Amino acid sequence: MNMQVVKNTVVTLDYSVSDPDGELVDAGQEPLVYLHGGYDDIFPMIEEAVQEKRIGESVIVKMQPDDAFGEYDAELIQIEPRTDFPKELQVGMQFEGVPDSDDEDDILIYRVTEIADDKVVLDGNHPLAGMALVFTCTVTAVRPASAEEIEHGHIHEGDCDED
Repeated sequence: MNMQVVKNTVVTLDYSVSDPDGELVDAGQEPLVYLHGGYDDIFPMIEEAVQEKRIGESVIVKMQPDDAFGEYDAELIQIEPRTDFPKELQVGMQFEGVPDSDDEDDILIYRVTEIADDKVVLDGNHPLAGMALVFTCTVTAVRPASAEEIEHGHIHEGDCDED
């Protein structure tokens, strides 16, 4: 039986992401598996596009920054003293932190973008922030979600059968 993608199904997608010029941004090495039906496991535009699709069907979704990872926010750039970081520091390393203007509940992942003599530049934006993206995907599997997955609002890896 070739199930349709509907609310409360677990969907597996083979995907790739490129910029509007066709430059590959994410080759989608691993399939994307998510609980379909408004659980915020995937971007809403993609979820809407695969609604009622079947295994083997493909979609192409063009997303503006607001539909994907948001606009680039210059306020999420921080310059910190080099002495606050480990000796072994490289551009691309990531650290958890709290933006200067936010409360302690808003933890971001900051990427090291530059290392000067006594300063480190950190960027709290998602690497794809500010970019329009083209998401191409093919539905490769669809199964009913378990009651536990629906209750928890996300998929469970491996054996999810309840005793």
